[in-house]
Amino acid sequence: MRGSATRPVVDPQVARELKRQVAAELHQQITRLTLSSGSEPDRATRRQRGRALIEEAVARWSDAYAQTHGIPPTRDQDRALAEAVFDLLFRAGRLQPYLDDPEIENILINGCDDVWVSKVHQPLRQVPPVADSDAELVELLQDLARQHGGGERSLSTASPTLALRLEGGMRLQALTEVTPRPYVAIRRHRVASATLPEMVELGTLDATLAAFLAAAIRARKNVMITGTQGVGKTSLLRAMAAEIPPDERIGTLESEFELWLHTLGHLRQVVPMEAREGNGERVEGRLAGELTLGDLIPAALRMTLSRIIVGEVRSGEVVPMLRVMTNGEGGSMCTLHARGPHMVVDRIAELCLEYGSHMTDSLAYRLTANALDLIVHVTMVDETAVGGRRHRFVSHVLEVTGLGESGRPALNTVFGPRPDLGEPRAVPHTPPQCLDDLRRAGFDASLLGSRYGSWATPLQLRIGGGTR
Repeated sequence: MRGSATRPVVDPQVARELKRQVAAELHQQITRLTLSSGSEPDRATRRQRGRALIEEAVARWSDAYAQTHGIPPTRDQDRALAEAVFDLLFRAGRLQPYLDDPEIENILINGCDDVWVSKVHQPLRQVPPVADSDAELVELLQDLARQHGGGERSLSTASPTLALRLEGGMRLQALTEVTPRPYVAIRRHRVASATLPEMVELGTLDATLAAFLAAAIRARKNVMITGTQGVGKTSLLRAMAAEIPPDERIGTLESEFELWLHTLGHLRQVVPMEAREGNGERVEGRLAGELTLGDLIPAALRMTLSRIIVGEVRSGEVVPMLRVMTNGEGGSMCTLHARGPHMVVDRIAELCLEYGSHMTDSLAYRLTANALDLIVHVTMVDETAVGGRRHRFVSHVLEVTGLGESGRPALNTVFGPRPDLGEPRAVPHTPPQCLDDLRRAGFDASLLGSRYGSWATPLQLRIGGGTR
């Protein structure tokens, strides 16, 4: 139990035993309270009563420890043990210190004793185990599912995958049964509430592109933000949504809430919708109780929304999303995983083909050409392995100008990199065909006249990059 003066070491076996004791006592109290009041106590009441029981349990353990060892634990050790028990009972156990660290972006777990974290602009590093066994790790994940899964999410043989949003907006994905050990990936959105000017300060884009994207939102252009995992698509989507007039009524559709537009306060009318996992039983080929993003779109259309924002398009729901963009007033947005900007059209077609056997490439291309106005691609250059940092930035803005001669959507590079200048970030290239629409929305077209955009110098990279 003795550790450093600043952070006492907690014996995980002791914490786990006290957690079991407190859980049993708390269950008895909650049962009695429910019977007497006729309703189950809320989460705050459970935590308050749990905290009191934990203090009592730690006090009993501390007395027993003093009798056995001849010296009582310090107050800091008692406090650390109480927090560890509380984390096990109500939070994320030994994972909690990593969740509480705002500098940690990713937590990767390959079994209970193979745990890695990455901090901002730092490479992955291995950290101590988060459980004593894989069974205990699965138990922890099941506890998290009960706490955060809305009663519908679980991890078991029947449901070997688990997707959750955790406190603070972190996203968890777990696998078991289909893998040799439990595997978990947890990602943090470090930019929880962003605006385009703040994205300029972060170096994601320059003032010229920020003004362009703001005008595109005001002009009700349909926008798809693309890129690989962890490059900042959701953060940019959130920042662009901050340009929507505050009195508009919009809907958000997400697998797990990550945008949080209904809590940020800028938009006064947001209808947030979250997909629901099934309960493991299959009915007519589907999990009972399951609601997908595709299922939610028809309901969203009946909510008198001026725009629909889909957090991430992953499968056949791309078809109803494109139809919303085609038939609606415009101004809808979504994100999509794609490795490069010129792969986006084929990536959309691949997902469209998952919609049904009647879908074809040519129909998918026509849907894309009619629905999308702009594709905004976000890139990351990771130089942490050579002593540098991670650079996340918009590299391309492509305008979709209808069907081309080949039957594929025609693309116009409005913003893109300039390799000849050593600049990988998006700078002006070709004025868009929709420029008049953007000018009516307040965009200063003269900003497109600088081939360097608003960047003072090219991106400073350890490998590559250039000077003017």
